[in-house]
Amino acid sequence: MLWQLTQMLWVGGVWLLHVGLLPVLGRVGLAPLLIDEIAGMLTALLVGFSAACVMFQALVLVQAEGLASLWRDIRGQLLLMSLYACGMFFAVRLGWPDASQWQAFSYLVLGFSGLVLVLQPVPGWSGRVREAHP
Repeated sequence: MLWQLTQMLWVGGVWLLHVGLLPVLGRVGLAPLLIDEIAGMLTALLVGFSAACVMFQALVLVQAEGLASLWRDIRGQLLLMSLYACGMFFAVRLGWPDASQWQAFSYLVLGFSGLVLVLQPVPGWSGRVREAHP
C-alpha cells in the first residue's frame, strides 16, 4: 500500500500541477509573470518531493524484490530514470538557469516515467488476494 500511496502523491502531483493548476491560474486572470514565478517555485518543490518519493519507492522495491531489481526490473529502471530526471532538473536549474527547455524536458521525463510506472504491478503482489491470518 505504501508503494501505491507514494506513487499517487508524486505522479499525481507532477501531472496535476501542469495539467490542472497552472492552466486554472491562467484562466483566473493572474499576470503571466506571476504565473511563471508560481510555476517555477512549485515545480522545484514538486520535483524535490518527487525525488524523495522515488527514493522511498526504490527502498520498497529493494525490500520486496531484492537489490538487483533496481536495474533488472522495469519498475527499478523507471525509478532510476525518474531519479535521474530529478537530478538533471536541479543540475540544469542550478548550473544553467537560462536553459528552461532542458528543465521542461527533465520534467517531462519525470512525468512520463511516472505514468509508465503506474502501469506496472505493485512489488510483492502476485495478483492474488492475500489471506487474512487469524
